[in-house]
Amino acid sequence: MTQAQTDAVQPEIGSEKVIIARDVEKWYDNNFHVLRGVSLSVNKGEVVVVMGPSGSGKSTFIRTFNALESYQKGSIEIDGIKLSHDLKNIETIRREVGMVFQQFNLFPHLTVLKNVTLSPIWVRRWPKAKAEEVALQLLERVGILEQAHKFPGQLSGGQQQRVAIARALAMQPKIMLFDEPTSALDPEMVREVLDVMRTLANSGMTMVCVTHEVGFAREVADRVVLMDSGVLVEEATPEEFFQNPKEERTQKFLSQIL
Repeated sequence: MTQAQTDAVQPEIGSEKVIIARDVEKWYDNNFHVLRGVSLSVNKGEVVVVMGPSGSGKSTFIRTFNALESYQKGSIEIDGIKLSHDLKNIETIRREVGMVFQQFNLFPHLTVLKNVTLSPIWVRRWPKAKAEEVALQLLERVGILEQAHKFPGQLSGGQQQRVAIARALAMQPKIMLFDEPTSALDPEMVREVLDVMRTLANSGMTMVCVTHEVGFAREVADRVVLMDSGVLVEEATPEEFFQNPKEERTQKFLSQIL
């Protein structure tokens, strides 16, 4: 896709780009080329859904945005800060970028409330009272306020993932990354997590979501991106992506999931 084509599908969200990735390349063990010159920009308030087959590099790509994965070539800029190997630089970016993973990664020995308040107290240096006030507001927002004093093992998978979302939001990030947040859930629990993500998107949060949830992508995304073999194959509005994909690889992928 040419730069002109890329610009043509940019939604009218706002001119401020908060993620700019240019020609990002990554190798594993110097022989597996997992990212092959991937470029993507995301505007403030935009929701971008990244789709693709297993092993396409999509999760690796978004994990470079907060330095959970390194990269060897190219550049990444997050909210005006160029990502580098400088630890201070990485810490600054991680304060602004929340992430929700496939697995919930909650501390099993801590209550829900303590899981959510841990980072604001230790990283943001908030007083405990402020951290708890914000945490309770967020738990109410994701619909599990009544679970605040339970332990993760007492919750369903969907509830645990909503705790994970509240925990990420507690740091008051400017950007949220979701790496297949529903893939580890039983089907009946998927909807409750997607509902929280829809609400978050509708609030104006900048979001990049790796997911195979077609309904979510159709309804919420401003742009949908397909990756395959470490390459960004196609990006378009949801309507164009699902109804009139231009690339043969996209057409084949959609024929397998729709």
